[in-house]
Amino acid sequence: MSDIFDENRMMQALGRYLPEGEVIVAGIHGIGQALEVREIFGKCSFDGERLVPDEHGITIEVDRGKYASYDVYIGVTEHYLILAECEECRHLYDIRENPDTAGLLVRNLEACVLPEDVGNCFLLAEIQSCVIKKVWMGAFNCMITMKNGSRIKLQLPKRGGLGGGMPHHAEYREKIMEVLGSFD
Repeated sequence: MSDIFDENRMMQALGRYLPEGEVIVAGIHGIGQALEVREIFGKCSFDGERLVPDEHGITIEVDRGKYASYDVYIGVTEHYLILAECEECRHLYDIRENPDTAGLLVRNLEACVLPEDVGNCFLLAEIQSCVIKKVWMGAFNCMITMKNGSRIKLQLPKRGGLGGGMPHHAEYREKIMEVLGSFD
């Protein structure tokens, strides 16, 4: 368990979802408390395991949910919020064809996407609100609501674990809270 409190491991995990041209400006270990995300993809098909680009394909919505606490790395770049699980977790998935997309961001696929890779990278511009509340032992809970209705509840602990593996935790936590707090 203590090996999750390692900045190098965290940066590698967050890097998996890092969009091209972006740089992580802050990252910490946190606790995911609830995840209800949806992404809508256009011009694609579902082959039973993954979404595949298809110029003549349809629009597909992927919903991914988790309702139990889990360890997660939380990172921000100039334009994105990135989440990467510290250890593999199970999620609930719902895949729907031709959903109502009125007023929602639809991303046309350029490469294959696995359902488990949905809900890890979020445009900051798509955040509708973020409510931050101080809780026990100096931690903060952040309830993030996206414009498409997705919701993410995270806890940002005061400390970055034992052993000194996350020496920039306090500094990075403040930066993340500053970014998320701008949506309050």
